[in-house]
Amino acid sequence: MRRRDFITVLGGVAATWPLTAHAQQPDRPRRLGIVIAVGKTPEYVAALAAFEEVLGSLGWKQGVNLRIDYHWSAGGQESARSAAQGIEAFKPDVVLAQSQAVVEALISTTRSIPIVFVHIADPVASGIVSSLARPGGNVTGITNIEPSIGGKWLQLLKEIAPTATRAAMLINRDTAPDLAAIFLDPFEAAARSLGMTSEKGDVHDLGDIEAVMTGLATVPRGGIVMSPDAFFASHSTEIIALAAHFQLPAVYPYRYYVAEGGLLSYGVNNVDLFRQAAPYVDRILRGTKPADLPVQQPTRFELVINTRTATLLNLIIPPALSAGASEVIE
Repeated sequence: MRRRDFITVLGGVAATWPLTAHAQQPDRPRRLGIVIAVGKTPEYVAALAAFEEVLGSLGWKQGVNLRIDYHWSAGGQESARSAAQGIEAFKPDVVLAQSQAVVEALISTTRSIPIVFVHIADPVASGIVSSLARPGGNVTGITNIEPSIGGKWLQLLKEIAPTATRAAMLINRDTAPDLAAIFLDPFEAAARSLGMTSEKGDVHDLGDIEAVMTGLATVPRGGIVMSPDAFFASHSTEIIALAAHFQLPAVYPYRYYVAEGGLLSYGVNNVDLFRQAAPYVDRILRGTKPADLPVQQPTRFELVINTRTATLLNLIIPPALSAGASEVIE
């Protein structure tokens, strides 16, 4: 489907939201399960607060006509499966699920409970939905990243660290096996156009990540690109510390890495993404089937730079890059 056609379909759905928002209230409290694939970080606490604020504006109040069951996961497959089992026991009317690992765990547990996802890069390639316009089944949601962003991350690394000649993209095949093709292809294409050497960093734990960084640090002018992954997010503090230890410039997919001391991030605004998800949860709570709600795409991306980290790495931030940043953290 062409992007213009997709937007037309989505616009038609969005136009019905004000009508459904004022539909008759249910005769019993509805149940909403929420599974977040990382720990309770400030970033995701704020994102859920924004999500609940939008739900409230649509008439859903926790403790009045809505019960919410929260699960904060640890990023691994076992943790996702445990959360999925807990959600099934809650018997929700709909689930808000963050990350591919969580959605896959939920699907393996139930094919009847409606699911609205966030933070899945390519739900079609991963087999979660049939198509963006017609998801089919019990799952729909909002994607978090355009696959071509893999090349954009490397371009940004080269801009902020112009002497870099090698870069590795970290991929965790345990939690998201399809990410290799989604992000690595544009990453490798960008490396060729920039005259850089690209490497695939297959990792499964922090020891693997340290080994990849050790290899990059043995030869000058190396860098790191992090793919979006629940395991990486759950270990962001350790990963940022390793990059600092090895003096490697690194580009991350989300702002919270930079807030914790990472160099640079480019990706979706998480708060906006969760706000986008709220109207779909509202629609499903009022009876719409997920199969009838086309998968949406994010509306806002942001570039965030940590100037203190750049200084520690002896990097000079180009004025054009700084001017184009959504936020500069000092």
